[in-house]
Amino acid sequence: MARTGRYKVKFRRRRIGKTNYYRRREMIKSGLPRLVVRRTNRYIIAQVIVPKVMGDEVIVSATSKELLNFGWKGGTKNTASAYLVGLIIGYKALLKGVKKAILDIGLHRPTNGARIFAVLKGALDAGLEIPHGEDVLPDDDRIEGKHIAEYAEKLKNENETLYKVHFSQYLAKSLEPTELPKHFEEIRDKIKNYYVNWFKKLNIELPQETAEE
Repeated sequence: MARTGRYKVKFRRRRIGKTNYYRRREMIKSGLPRLVVRRTNRYIIAQVIVPKVMGDEVIVSATSKELLNFGWKGGTKNTASAYLVGLIIGYKALLKGVKKAILDIGLHRPTNGARIFAVLKGALDAGLEIPHGEDVLPDDDRIEGKHIAEYAEKLKNENETLYKVHFSQYLAKSLEPTELPKHFEEIRDKIKNYYVNWFKKLNIELPQETAEE
């Protein structure tokens, strides 16, 4: 509550923890589209946004729910799915002519290796240019879900009953959690092939990262 005449009430979205206006202003000054990454209790969400006088304009968007269309059987809010969302949003942005962007993580704490930076890693691998520090990106083993596979193997050997309970969602989809890294590679390749075909259909030059593979 204001107690002096110098007290300033913060903007509503800052008060409720949705927008850091100082950071937002600095990003707008860069002149680049923003790669906005958010996560909910169920999904990872990514959007490429450009600021307009009348409000932000969403150029492209992607969510981890879209991964189901490619046959993804893993979780929709883990590091592996976050990377795949980044791959999709990166390809979508490039198809729309967006080659450079700046990362917008909102009020999320910038923790090295976090899921939000897995989205960044996916977008970079798609060919999108985004300023970043290499130390924030999760390593390949974590992105591929090898830590999950190793834990699943250990738990299965120690307590199979608990294993079946803990990984019930994977098993219900006929996916052994120990096979997650292999499944991840299959879905990653499906996504790449799908968007490579779109680049060819639209006669758009393939990103260097994709063309070299």
